[in-house]
Amino acid sequence: MYPTRRQDRLLTNDAALTLLDAAEYGVLSITGADASPYGVPLNYVRDGETLILHGAGAGRKIDCLRHDDRVSFCVVGRSEPLREKFTTRYESVIVSGRAELVEDADRKVALLLKLCDRFAPDGKPGHLAAAQTMIEKYGKGTALILVRIETITGKANRG
Repeated sequence: MYPTRRQDRLLTNDAALTLLDAAEYGVLSITGADASPYGVPLNYVRDGETLILHGAGAGRKIDCLRHDDRVSFCVVGRSEPLREKFTTRYESVIVSGRAELVEDADRKVALLLKLCDRFAPDGKPGHLAAAQTMIEKYGKGTALILVRIETITGKANRG
């Protein structure tokens, strides 16, 4: 692992996790069998030391993950160019880990419900029941990806 060059901008582990929990989406970076890099934006939810992601059950992303389970996942919180200072105010987190495709149907449903709960309207009666209906309808064609967090690094320039 490379040391963070700007130690003065390094976030604590707790601050990095807080930012990871707050961001709307992240970019999953993976490598294909031909060694070509591929980055794809995805929404997600964190469950302890694991990220839960989903997507289509077939395609480039799945092919890459079957080839190499090593991944990087990056989120950006606030970002504001400070043009007069030739810099940017920002906050970001990079996670590295290993991905696992979930094959067990019952486990997949439980994890998809966690993802739905994060993005469903808070307090709306029946939102998880509606999510369950969507999962039953589309879940078979949905890939569920777990990323075990091995390292997490957060940085911010808030000044």
